[in-house]
Amino acid sequence: MIELSGIEVYYGRVYALKGIDLTVNEGEIVSLIGANGAGKTTILNTISGLLRPVAGTIRFRGEDISRTEPHRILSLGIAQVPEGRNIFPDMTVRENLLLGAYQVRDEHVIRKRLEQAHALFPRLAERRGQLGGTLSGGEQQMLAICRGLMSGPRLLLLDEPSLGLAPLIIKQVVEAIRSINAGGTTVLLVEQNARMALRISHRGYVLETGKVVLADTGARLLENDQVRAAYLGQ
Repeated sequence: MIELSGIEVYYGRVYALKGIDLTVNEGEIVSLIGANGAGKTTILNTISGLLRPVAGTIRFRGEDISRTEPHRILSLGIAQVPEGRNIFPDMTVRENLLLGAYQVRDEHVIRKRLEQAHALFPRLAERRGQLGGTLSGGEQQMLAICRGLMSGPRLLLLDEPSLGLAPLIIKQVVEAIRSINAGGTTVLLVEQNARMALRISHRGYVLETGKVVLADTGARLLENDQVRAAYLGQ
């Protein structure tokens, strides 16, 4: 579905991505793991057009999107759920969700996606008239995920969806990611909780200082001694 070839990105003078090659096939969950500063979020921001590579190409379903504007990338079928949620605190849950569908013109489609959001996280239906800023951290994460889904993406980029959440809420988020994927949405997941990410991923990439140092199935990475020592606390 998406292929990055030789992607290089700078933040000012900082060489952030150093020739990244990775692929995500249709229907997969693929995880990116690594320490803070390894380049995981930079990859997502580059795919979604928020950063421009200085070298390399990004192809989405065969189309080169390396220099494409973010709104156009969204219309092609890529949505990003950012780290920190970034919901609109002074808008209601419903208004936040509707904003995620701002490019959708079919009211029937919008209603259907609202129903799907409420089915995925019933808490959002209960809180639909509540201001986003008054939600708990877990509820805000649920809202951020569903706002991303409102555009009907083929590829969902998830950045640290479990960050700062209680174990019970993390379990709900994991179940939701599996459900989203089972429904036909491909997922590229950035996650500090490497064990959780690899358990639900078909494949994974390990990043260190802007480079891919390991790539394998999720199951094999869980058993890799290097990964276990560095990221799984074993």
